[in-house]
Amino acid sequence: MYPAGNIFINAPHGRIEAILKEAEGDVRGVALVLHPHPLFGGTMHNKVVFRAARGLADAGLTTLRINFRGVGLSTGEHTGAQGGEQQDATLALDYLTGRYPNLPVLIAGFSFGARVGLEVGTRDERVRYLIGIGTPVSTRERDYDFSFLSQCRKPLLLIHGERDEFGSVADLRSLASRLPAEAQVQIKIIAGAGHFFDEQLEELRRSIAGWAEERLKK
Repeated sequence: MYPAGNIFINAPHGRIEAILKEAEGDVRGVALVLHPHPLFGGTMHNKVVFRAARGLADAGLTTLRINFRGVGLSTGEHTGAQGGEQQDATLALDYLTGRYPNLPVLIAGFSFGARVGLEVGTRDERVRYLIGIGTPVSTRERDYDFSFLSQCRKPLLLIHGERDEFGSVADLRSLASRLPAEAQVQIKIIAGAGHFFDEQLEELRRSIAGWAEERLKK
């Protein structure tokens, strides 16, 4: 039997594997949480993704984690964030907003998932809040062009390790400085943490939960 909470979302390439976790008590919002690079072992079971989803659940959000195309039991092929993964994220938003209409929507992504999630969330009018975790701002590849954030007008949390190997704090602050004031960017640097927050996962969870709780009060 397939594990409880695991679902499949229909997609043009077949299906997207996902895990839906209902919030306990009153549902204050819904969140889509996206995983790191598929070609380097990234899945919806990644420990950072799991802990981020836990933090959002603590804030009263129902969370949906997906496996991008070509990962796990999701069909399709990896596109390097050249449209395919963005389509997967949009289909996941369709599922969430269809099942939970009229609730605030948040997208959080880790690493490659931040690249995809920030783009989709910036452009999709249904998304109200954005979180980028370990945003790979120092990776000089086409996949990691963040110029689309010039269009962002939504509250954005950038949570980052002090020693992140794929995004220096200086580069992250430089990116944030170029965003519109309406984005209300908040940067949270976790001392001593690398890209995977190995010894700081609980601080990551608490930081995400606290930020989400504050946003949902407004």
